[in-house]
Amino acid sequence: MTLMKAALTVFAAACMVLLFVPQSRAQKGDEAKKGSWEKIKVHGKSLEGNLEGDSPDRDVFVYLPPNYATSPNRRYPVVYFLHGYAAHAETYWKSLSVPAAADAAIADGSAHEMILVLPDAFTVYDGSMFSNSPTTGDWETFIAKDLIAYIDGHYRTIADRNARGLAGHSMGGYGTVRIGMKHPEAFSALYAMSSCCLMNDPQRLVPGASANQPPSGALANALAAQAAAWAPDTMNPPKYFDLPTKDGELQPLIAGKWTANSPLLMVDQYVPGLKMYRAIAIDVGTKDPFLTTNTQLDQALTRLGVAHTFESYDGDHGSRITARFAAKVLPFFSANLAGGSAK
Repeated sequence: MTLMKAALTVFAAACMVLLFVPQSRAQKGDEAKKGSWEKIKVHGKSLEGNLEGDSPDRDVFVYLPPNYATSPNRRYPVVYFLHGYAAHAETYWKSLSVPAAADAAIADGSAHEMILVLPDAFTVYDGSMFSNSPTTGDWETFIAKDLIAYIDGHYRTIADRNARGLAGHSMGGYGTVRIGMKHPEAFSALYAMSSCCLMNDPQRLVPGASANQPPSGALANALAAQAAAWAPDTMNPPKYFDLPTKDGELQPLIAGKWTANSPLLMVDQYVPGLKMYRAIAIDVGTKDPFLTTNTQLDQALTRLGVAHTFESYDGDHGSRITARFAAKVLPFFSANLAGGSAK
């Protein structure tokens, strides 16, 4: 197996590790109040005309807290959660048991009432990488502007960055870091879980890759997803992206585009915006293949004087995500977002 295939195997396998926990609405005691949820469609103007042909009308799951229906004058903070590669929003909605986790956290006092939003970023190559590309569409703007505008326009939110948080896992963790760096005007708290793709360097990965034995299946999709996001080429139909190798040779300009989309290299350019955040959290399992790069992001933020927390825990890329969403993510945003108020 070439170095390139080995790297793609790690990416594809790690990003697809999930605990498929059946969705449940069970509570501690029958008296516990429950929220409601709905699946909606949100049109993304920023996604119109993408060359992959993916629909700009995206599925979005929305959780509304227990008192939403009975307190019509109350407004709520909002947390946007970005899912991982090779999964749909519904996969994470079920595996994280979002409604039940939120209901339980609110009932036991570990979290305040908030609205939770999970948009679907599954594409023809199994994931958008939450990047800006004519091939995949401008996912950065869809998340930071289009989606927020829709949610603020259709639900009783506190329409202010101080009451808005962004979180995600794996590819969604990458999206959280990337979009968070670029759009501090949209969010005031970030929680990145087991972020993938913090350092993308084909110059280290692809030497020796054989043009006669290209990746196939899930590996080919992982490679294509990243190429479509980071090396789009509107003059290269029908796929409209460039790969970092051609005829077995590294293409430095194309490889450089991948590297340029690495948060570990981008972070120094976004220090003023990152310092605007009320809180930033990063976590990763000690057995996660992305432990090193997540640790390096922690070190970079420390070097740059950006306040944040970093936690490594006993686990792999997906083994404890469900429990940590309930025990860590929801309380984090409850503590760091401006809360709801009756008016």
